[in-house]
Amino acid sequence: MSVDDIFAATIEHYLAPIRPYLDDVAVSEVMINSANEIYIEKDGRLIRTEARFADDLTYASAINNILQFTGKTLSDDTPLIDARLPNGSRVHVAKAPCVRHGTVVTIRKFAKSMLDIDWLVELGTLTEQARQFLRLSVLNEQNILVAGGTSSGKTSLLNALSAYIPPGQRIVVIEDSAELQLQQDHVISLETRQADRFGRGAVSIRDLFRSSLRLRPDRIIIGEVRGGEALDMIQAMTSGHGGSMTTLHANSPADAMNRLETLALMSEVELPLHALRAQAASAIHLIVQMSRQIGGKRLVTAISEVEGRVGEDGRYVLRDMFALQRRESSEQMQLSWTGERSTHAGRLSDAAMASLSDLTRPIFA
Repeated sequence: MSVDDIFAATIEHYLAPIRPYLDDVAVSEVMINSANEIYIEKDGRLIRTEARFADDLTYASAINNILQFTGKTLSDDTPLIDARLPNGSRVHVAKAPCVRHGTVVTIRKFAKSMLDIDWLVELGTLTEQARQFLRLSVLNEQNILVAGGTSSGKTSLLNALSAYIPPGQRIVVIEDSAELQLQQDHVISLETRQADRFGRGAVSIRDLFRSSLRLRPDRIIIGEVRGGEALDMIQAMTSGHGGSMTTLHANSPADAMNRLETLALMSEVELPLHALRAQAASAIHLIVQMSRQIGGKRLVTAISEVEGRVGEDGRYVLRDMFALQRRESSEQMQLSWTGERSTHAGRLSDAAMASLSDLTRPIFA
């Protein structure tokens, strides 16, 4: 029996009280506030369940058994930890002194169906025309930034987009806690490590990013950019590492570029602001904006191209390719092509040219 099999069997035993919710495809998140207070998110609604752990000791044992298989330990020195389940679901654990009472666990599930972008089209997350446009963008090695709020579906979309990366390319994935489930064969997955109780041995996203550049990647995918590594990513994207992707917390494409700039300024490298903005504008080609609507539905609300320059007012010049627009004779909003011609028209790769359809040809004509 492999280590993964032992891990899965152990989790099956210790997480028995919440097993039905982990198996329920309609449940996207399980939130454990204490041994006897468990909530789930199902179909976009928060629901308090009747599930219970037998006692606090049983609950603590379940947490410790999750963490031990990812090489992490919950302690007063490390009260906040990210881990994962065997199926790739993300686990976040928080304990005192960061939590006033007890220990809190949140499990973010990733259903296999959500890794399929065709399924996202069926759900109405994006339209068929937008799906084909994003496929062309991936094939054309555009650097893509998926932006959105918490629980808006950024990681699910990034997973789905990875299916369009051509076979035979070497992909390096960098994450705080491994949760991306890329659908290619040649994937190198790197994961951060927290410092020990003496402050030694920490490995940050930035450390991993620098290492990844020595691993001969064709594409680099960062689960989420949230610090000074943003500058390293920008510089890598402008020096030959096309087709890279990442996610970022932001409420609009314009906010995404501004936040990326702010994160880059958190690095220890002193760079004139105008130079940083010029590099950022050249590095990011496409921003896909995700949003979680009232009722829990997750939508792509905008797809914008970055024109590769900064305007006279110092702002990034964006071109909205797709936006939410009201349907004719309906109150519903739908992601629709704005009629703008892509800045990459005339610069498509052979693979992208071969994939043009009646839906996408007008965008690149």
